[in-house]
Amino acid sequence: MLSADLTTKHDAELGGAIAAYMCGDYDEAFRLFSLRAGEGDLEATTWLGAMYANGQGVEASLMRAFALYLEGAQADILLAQTNVGAMLAMGHGTPRDIPAGVAWLEKAAQRGDVFAQYNLATLLSKGEGGRSDHEAAARWYRSAAERGHYPSQARLGFMYVNGLGVPKDRVEAFTWLSLAAQHGIGAALTALEAIVAQMSSDEKQAGSTSVARWRGRTAEVSRHARLNPLPG
Repeated sequence: MLSADLTTKHDAELGGAIAAYMCGDYDEAFRLFSLRAGEGDLEATTWLGAMYANGQGVEASLMRAFALYLEGAQADILLAQTNVGAMLAMGHGTPRDIPAGVAWLEKAAQRGDVFAQYNLATLLSKGEGGRSDHEAAARWYRSAAERGHYPSQARLGFMYVNGLGVPKDRVEAFTWLSLAAQHGIGAALTALEAIVAQMSSDEKQAGSTSVARWRGRTAEVSRHARLNPLPG
């Protein structure tokens, strides 16, 4: 067991590496993460995976990124589990294996990672690796949407427009499409304009009230060290 002083030192070293990454000093971040990873720090190993995935401070290599993420995922690092799931589902850096990808995404989604929830919902809505499950997809989109994940808000709005996995509901569609459109999701704005044209005055009032309520409850979601989401 590490002493308190040694634990503090390790935390400080990892914190310095993360600070360098956030400042865009990728060479220094790569050096520091490599030192920590060499001493068995699997959180640092996961950050190295992100740097290999994005070609930051090192030549990009999805194969190397996947191997590093897998080490972190097996050690229960949440970010690593999400990215392993996404990479398996897309076949990036590893042979495509959708059932294995779904398993990792489910693990991370159940732990509350909104990116895992979004990617899992995307797979379920498309029926990748089996039949589509719109109800489960809607549940995961909503879980992420309620925490401020804008693409999930847009997808959830579309599902309410079309009655996919949820009943058709213009007020709910207006709510989630409005929240997504306010943050630059262009497709949400287009769909919002179409649904507004169909709404009654009472529905518009209810929708505006709902948007105001959810705007105050949803939070900005951190996006650092993430892979791109699965394509829709």
